[in-house]
Amino acid sequence: MARKLTMPPMPPEMLEYFAQMGAKGGKIGGKARAANMTDEQRSEGARKASQVRWTRVKTERRDGA
Repeated sequence: MARKLTMPPMPPEMLEYFAQMGAKGGKIGGKARAANMTDEQRSEGARKASQVRWTRVKTERRDGA
């Protein structure tokens, strides 16, 4: 059985700092990733994302959500 590692609680200031850095990186990451992709790769990614969105909408409608 694997042991679960526990970390001591972080101070609230540190948690806030990490949250801000994560949000900042997320805003930059998508643009940087898209800049390094070919037109075909971007198109394929957009197609897959669209399929997932529409599959989710159809599933929600079928389930009555």
